[in-house]
Amino acid sequence: MATRNQQETVSLDSLSPQQLSAVKKQLDEEVEHLSASYTQLAAAQAKFKECLRVVKTSGPASFDDKKDILVPLTNSLYVKGKLSKPDRVIVDVGTGFFVEKDTKSAAEFYEAKISELAANIKDLEGIVQSKTNSLRVVEEVLRQKVLTAGGQQAQAQAA
Repeated sequence: MATRNQQETVSLDSLSPQQLSAVKKQLDEEVEHLSASYTQLAAAQAKFKECLRVVKTSGPASFDDKKDILVPLTNSLYVKGKLSKPDRVIVDVGTGFFVEKDTKSAAEFYEAKISELAANIKDLEGIVQSKTNSLRVVEEVLRQKVLTAGGQQAQAQAA
């Protein structure tokens, strides 16, 4: 049996202040999560841009067979090494898999990744903006309900 996801539209004016607070809390969490995702995508894009820069600026002419290089083992540990094939690079294609490529195809790979991430970032910006606008609307309706409830209590006490 298949289930369908149907969105039901509810007027914010029909919700109680407690329900509006719950909606506001959910939207806050969504915006926070989406913003964190945006930051991660931007960091990944910066990493790929740096890889592309290195691949484009390096190559057989950039390295001498006799010149030592530093090979990163971790973020803070490097060892001396020599390039055996300056025209070939090892590319991390994701999930722990590495592929040997020539510098031209490595550059194409990184350019494609950068473009893909740029599209994802653009889509995510639109979603974050939409959620932020929804959050503002919910906050405004909640503020109006609280002010209205406060005014009604003041009138009841005066009577």
